[in-house]
Amino acid sequence: MSLAAYVMLGLFFVWMVFGVPIGHAMLMAGIVYLLMTGQDLAIVATQSLNGMFSSFVLMSVPLFILSADIMNASKITDRLFEFANLLVGRLRGGLAHVNVVASVIFSGMSGSALADAAGPGKLEVDMMVKAGYKPGFAAAVSTTSAIVGPIIPPSIPMVLYGVVSNTSIGYLFMAGVIPGLLLSAAQMAVIAAMAKRRNFPVEPRPTRAHAIATVKSTLPALFLPVILLGGIYSGAVTPTEAAAVAAAYALILALVWYRSLPLRKLVDVFVESARSTAIVAITIAGALAMNWVVASEQIPEALGAWMISLDMSPAMFLFAVNVLFLILGCFLDTLLMLLVIVPILMPAVTGLGIDPVHFGVTIIINMMIGLVTPPMGQLMFLISGVSGIPVGAIMREVWIFLVVLIALLFVLVYVPQLTLWLPELLGYEPLQLAQ
Repeated sequence: MSLAAYVMLGLFFVWMVFGVPIGHAMLMAGIVYLLMTGQDLAIVATQSLNGMFSSFVLMSVPLFILSADIMNASKITDRLFEFANLLVGRLRGGLAHVNVVASVIFSGMSGSALADAAGPGKLEVDMMVKAGYKPGFAAAVSTTSAIVGPIIPPSIPMVLYGVVSNTSIGYLFMAGVIPGLLLSAAQMAVIAAMAKRRNFPVEPRPTRAHAIATVKSTLPALFLPVILLGGIYSGAVTPTEAAAVAAAYALILALVWYRSLPLRKLVDVFVESARSTAIVAITIAGALAMNWVVASEQIPEALGAWMISLDMSPAMFLFAVNVLFLILGCFLDTLLMLLVIVPILMPAVTGLGIDPVHFGVTIIINMMIGLVTPPMGQLMFLISGVSGIPVGAIMREVWIFLVVLIALLFVLVYVPQLTLWLPELLGYEPLQLAQ
């Protein structure tokens, strides 16, 4: 690796530490590299723009963001919460279980952990605190339950992983279903154990009339993931077209069916969605520019050859990579790891015969756990911001969930059948099951 590359990476991390937005830091670092190597500065713009506009799949990202924003603004998430309460509210610690189930349902519509936390999260925390749960515990449950958002399809991180690794988006979506449900089940097991020890309350039994009314009210919203996944796997639409259908369906629900989103507020939804999309787009542009530098320095090939020369087994490699990502997740942004670090590792992944779908799902789960781990813990800070509960109180309650989630992560790493079973039913042929 050249001196210019070392300087680029050093400046990038310095700027990031001092609070420069990640996308801007990557773009500026790429410009510094070009200046030091005497190359045309237009390469940054060329690589960024060509990378974004030549990828049809990337168009799904703003559409999934828009869909989640519409669902949140129109209070459709409140109806989903009522439906989840109907399903599991009568268990001991009912509202905590409802929190997890509501996140599972919402994850089939948003594709974003942060959207899940920002939407149903505040409602869930407020209801749990009002019912007598400790504020720190209520916030910890909302924080950890939100990580299933990008694992159960649709998933914005899976779309981005599919782009950088050239992996089928459809198979990635299906591969996330069972791991996402297992993560939620593990969280509910922790809640059940704590509910018995702390004597959590049980929600009152709903009347028959209320139950029927809740199901009728929620059923149209529950059709969204069915339409989304059914369209993809029937071959009727591509993942990008499915994202457009999801956004249109969410808009019809909000404006026509539920009439819960005034037209004057719709403009605010579009503006907020555009702002979120712009943040993601700048980050992607910066990553594409930096990836060009990384590729021109032949860093992925060199790293892949070095790892293969170590005679590492797939099991050893997966262990090392997952430990590395768990550590990096404490400090680095998810998009940075996904768009910059993952492409560097892909030659070693394919060289060792590790299936890219299995690898992608486990790495994304790893990154989502990083959203909960201190000191960065974006989900903790987001939940703290919307609920007013101190981050310290959340950290004291979240650790037990983290231990269970990390343990399940390594089960998924070393039992790839749990991830690949559904894709295989749809015709996917794994390169090799990781050993």
